[in-house]
Amino acid sequence: MSQLKAIIGLGNPGAEYDATRHNAGAWLLHALARDAGDELRPEKKFLGRYTRVRVAGQDLHLLEPTTFMNRSGGAVAALMQFFKLAPDELLVAHDELDMPPGTARYKQGGGHGGHNGLRDIVRALGNDKSFHRLRIGIGHPGDARQVTNYVLGRPGKAERAAIDAAIDECLATLPQAVAGDWPRAMQRLHSFKG
Repeated sequence: MSQLKAIIGLGNPGAEYDATRHNAGAWLLHALARDAGDELRPEKKFLGRYTRVRVAGQDLHLLEPTTFMNRSGGAVAALMQFFKLAPDELLVAHDELDMPPGTARYKQGGGHGGHNGLRDIVRALGNDKSFHRLRIGIGHPGDARQVTNYVLGRPGKAERAAIDAAIDECLATLPQAVAGDWPRAMQRLHSFKG
């Protein structure tokens, strides 16, 4: 199994989207950088905000695309080409409608599940779906017609606390994931109920 070399945190750019559910992947990335005593900085060549941190003794590239969600693939492709990364060396953190707040799951491969950020990344990687995902539960509004407003809306206080608790648990399992011990990382994360 290949080693993890980069984490992509998906969201939409701009202050008006910072606190919206669709930015849960970016929230994780900022928390990881902060825990490492660093912060993401604008990097034009990667169409996003970037930094490099060490986790479990290994360098990790962190990238938050600053394109809109449905154009995330260009930023991911730019990072991969520059550092010569393979798709299975990537972990893409994103919001997940099909899981309640307070839960998160690792997954490798699979479809985009209707997520526009994942859809664009798969397209940019020439339909290679072998990258790892970190699905951060945000819940579902209950009606497909309400999804857009829901993901672009802000979670309530209790909901945000549950999402943040799941993100903290994700960060606690990252050293195992980075070391390639996916079974242990998954066992711990998948049993967490925030």
